[in-house]
Amino acid sequence: MTSDPAILVLEDGTRYEGRAYGARGRTLGEAVFATGMTGYQETLTDPSYAGQIVVQTAPHIGNTGLNDEDRESRRIWVAGYVVRDPSRVVSNFRATGSLDAELEETGIVGISGIDTRAVTRRLRDTGSMRAGVFSGADADLSADEQLAIVRQAPSMAGQNLSAQVSVAEPSVTPAQGERIGNLAILDLGIKQSTIDNLAARGFEVHVLPQNVTLEQVLALRPVAAFYSNGPGDPEASDEHVALLRELLDRNLPFFGICFGNQLLGRALGFGTYKLPFGHRGINQPVLDKTTGKVEITAHNHGFAVDAPLDGPVASPNGYGQVEVSHVGLNDQVVEGLRALDIPAFSVQYHPEAAAGPHDANYLFDRFRDMVIAQQQKGA
Repeated sequence: MTSDPAILVLEDGTRYEGRAYGARGRTLGEAVFATGMTGYQETLTDPSYAGQIVVQTAPHIGNTGLNDEDRESRRIWVAGYVVRDPSRVVSNFRATGSLDAELEETGIVGISGIDTRAVTRRLRDTGSMRAGVFSGADADLSADEQLAIVRQAPSMAGQNLSAQVSVAEPSVTPAQGERIGNLAILDLGIKQSTIDNLAARGFEVHVLPQNVTLEQVLALRPVAAFYSNGPGDPEASDEHVALLRELLDRNLPFFGICFGNQLLGRALGFGTYKLPFGHRGINQPVLDKTTGKVEITAHNHGFAVDAPLDGPVASPNGYGQVEVSHVGLNDQVVEGLRALDIPAFSVQYHPEAAAGPHDANYLFDRFRDMVIAQQQKGA
């Protein structure tokens, strides 16, 4: 392991000195913490983490290395990486390389050897904030210079990051089993596990760039539409909301997850807001109000929908009655929406959950059933 110095600097002036991990240099982003004990490769390759410096609360990272099967997308997306004790060796029969080598090769600046519990407590007390990791020559900058650089970085609020993570060209994944029809997916930062789950339900999955037009979507003759997870502020995605409203106006069945949930909320006429430190990890309890069951779910979001928990209520944009379908039990945050007069619903968390848990995987079946029921109505 390296002894090269590195410093994590938060915008409130808090500093943590440790060792360089991954590439050397300087990186800036929003410091957030992820509470999963497993699945660091899925975390790193989740596009929703674009623009964020991720602090892993689990103390040991890198033990099982990296492999070619567990990637959630085409690359690592985190802006920076903060760990306590990186593994000195890789021990897993599926491993094809080490985490530190991959971070270095892909230019991800990180830091190790600091008390990540202390960083997490700081972020919980003060909220997620801008941060920087400095190593190599940048570690020699004065504390005042480093802090000034951090404070000059843009805030996550107001940022539209969809263009950074979306595909440039459409792609198609064939349906498995009995084919239902074409599914139009707006790629705002989609994960491969989501594509696999939808294809397994009989959808021919068309992953489309985030700047696709209504005409291009309708040309597919889709049986439904889907908005994926992704990074950024939903208030900065008015074009995506406008496209969704066009699809809802045509009574096209819709399912959204994470960022897609926030955009459905805005399409229905509700507001969104930034959470103090967000939900990131694979151990978040959520109540499904439809079944009364509590699910342990995977989360990665820093914004939420502002809608009444007691409902149903009228959609401010004229889409009939809407109810909050799922509620986070830690802080009563809206975790799902269900429209009662049009075929549309969404959840704030990740039912695909490649690193687990799989309590919410049934939602893909609920979507398939809704689409089939809508097809039967039109028959």
